[in-house]
Amino acid sequence: MTFYRTTTIDNLRLFYREAGKADAPVLLLLHGFPASSFMFRDLIERLADRFHVIAPDYPGFGYSDTPPEGASYSFDYLAGVVGQFVDKLGLKKYAIYMQDFGGPVGFRLACRFPERVSFLVVQNANAYEKGLPDSFWAPARQLWQDPSPKNFETIREAAMSPAALEWNYTHGVRDATRINPDSWALQDALLSRPGNKDLMLKLLYDYRNNLPQYPLWHDYFRRHQPPTLIAWGKNDVIFPEAGAHPYKQDLKNLEFHLLDAGHFALEDHAEEIPATSERSPPSRASDRLEKHERARGYLPGPYVLLPR
Repeated sequence: MTFYRTTTIDNLRLFYREAGKADAPVLLLLHGFPASSFMFRDLIERLADRFHVIAPDYPGFGYSDTPPEGASYSFDYLAGVVGQFVDKLGLKKYAIYMQDFGGPVGFRLACRFPERVSFLVVQNANAYEKGLPDSFWAPARQLWQDPSPKNFETIREAAMSPAALEWNYTHGVRDATRINPDSWALQDALLSRPGNKDLMLKLLYDYRNNLPQYPLWHDYFRRHQPPTLIAWGKNDVIFPEAGAHPYKQDLKNLEFHLLDAGHFALEDHAEEIPATSERSPPSRASDRLEKHERARGYLPGPYVLLPR
């Protein structure tokens, strides 16, 4: 059973979904743009029998409060709020599942507290410049170079129009009739709150500041070698397959899976993503993680990174 809770961080009400036993290993689910913890609704139910699953909505996203007008709003800010959220819940050890903008939030958190991270799951969350092709990111780069009203308006339409929200979910999928329209309808409704799109534009402009962070994230990968599962929708135009392969350069404890899916792969692969470890022969990464986690009491049963 999933519980729908709120807590207060920096005078803002933060909404989160929670499921599973309190003494189970913790899995922190970090959503993308312009989504919310709603994107994990099916996965949470599949994970709850073996993980303590926690999925927050960032400030300004989903059902969480929106920061006041004029407030600093950036990926540093979001990562700081999630860090406070983790501390307030008393989470001392956790895995991080990241999709899309969850990557810049989660990787900042992991670099700040590497000793807390048990493993990573990366689903179309970029950490390499190869994963930002001009074929999609040219308008964003134009905005970063010239933050004019015209360029902001171009990004507003390209990223947050009703057609764009639907496209985020339906491009690259095998069968669009399997994609629940509730996802983009909910996003459209939440983005229509006064000032919310302007807040999202601040974040899209701030994305430029993630690129200088990439070397720090790569150093974290190489030094700490967190066991990692890559489950990447290979048909994603936003964060394409080219951004998935470079992880192999820096991570040794890695399981790597390309899926016949688009950007929000959980929408039509909520069963397939959990089954990746089941279908594949156990890797040395899995074996090492099992031994490592059992020694610390984090795995109560047979090792399964994601549920069958």
